[in-house]
Amino acid sequence: MPPELDADPATVDFETRATADDHMALRLWLRLLACSNLIEAPLRTRLREQFDCSLPRFDLMAQLDRHPKGLKMRELSRRLMVTGGNVTGLTDKLVEDGFVERRDDPTDRRAYTVLLTPAGKKLFRQMAEAHEGWVVQLFERLPPAKKTQLFALLGELKQSLGATELRD
Repeated sequence: MPPELDADPATVDFETRATADDHMALRLWLRLLACSNLIEAPLRTRLREQFDCSLPRFDLMAQLDRHPKGLKMRELSRRLMVTGGNVTGLTDKLVEDGFVERRDDPTDRRAYTVLLTPAGKKLFRQMAEAHEGWVVQLFERLPPAKKTQLFALLGELKQSLGATELRD
């Protein structure tokens, strides 16, 4: 039986796809995916259970909270790194629930700006406070110096990826 099938289910993740023979870049990418999933899964669960909210809805509201004058749909799509259709669906539901509103753009008849409503601001602030606490808990076993080191290394990775272009 392959070792990953015999492993504790909690340790079976994206990283188990890699072997020592795989390129370090591939192993690193899979480890990052595994860590991302280990962070996102409990956040998704808690947002759903405590606020009946999905992570994409939370992320959209977070963008609007950072921009009190609102954002155009195209800008929301770019910031969330999802298609316009995804943003439209999320926005439609948030409008229906009374947490965001659309305002016509006086400079462009085809566009509108999306903003948090007072109810949306109140809900988001409650969710953001809980979310921050959950993230702090998820990272609490990593010593502060290691968090600082990891933050710096990931910053270097992010910067290097911004300059990287894939070749055919």
